[in-house]
Amino acid sequence: MTGFSRSPPILKSGIVLLDPASFQPLRIVVLQYNPDQLSRTLQVQAMSGESGDRSEALRLKGAPVETFKLEAEIDATDQLEFPDQNISYKDLGIFPQLAALESLISPTSDQLSGMESILTGGTVEIAPVEAPLALFVWSVQRVAPVRVTEFSITEEAFDTQLNPIRAKVSLGLRVLTISDFGFGHKGGQYFMAYLKNKEFLAQKAGNGDLSKLGNVRLL
Repeated sequence: MTGFSRSPPILKSGIVLLDPASFQPLRIVVLQYNPDQLSRTLQVQAMSGESGDRSEALRLKGAPVETFKLEAEIDATDQLEFPDQNISYKDLGIFPQLAALESLISPTSDQLSGMESILTGGTVEIAPVEAPLALFVWSVQRVAPVRVTEFSITEEAFDTQLNPIRAKVSLGLRVLTISDFGFGHKGGQYFMAYLKNKEFLAQKAGNGDLSKLGNVRLL
């Protein structure tokens, strides 16, 4: 036995949270298991149909609104078979993993306290809390800035202390585009890189043969 395995390493999907000012990683959320299914929807941003102007029929206002939907599973069953090696799971179940995911959509307690202090100090209007920049990572070919639009958790099993030990997390994500950020923002740069990689992949598909479509004449 050489220890050599023919099995390729399995990459994990996840979400990287970047500081909105420095853009340094604040938290990296790696999904325990890659979801079996990833649903994508792209809504065309076309001009036609709004004004009825025929000259606008082929014009696009911007990149399509792209959304992802996925269901992630978190399961501590294997870890609980060896409790002495997995103290965190033994004492807390998957509470930490769920809390890390919930941090995607929640201001921190310090941020909320800071807002209250500013209001108490007499400031009439304050800016809403700025969330971290979230990057959805699904292989090196798909790294996109996103906003969480849907979030639900179904906890399915518990230990004797009512710590959840198995759960399903449903996430809805909307890709943030250059229209959301502008070209000068780091998020806009991430989107442009995502778009350019799509264009690169499309070129790899090659060009079809018109004869395969039948006796079609192009005017």
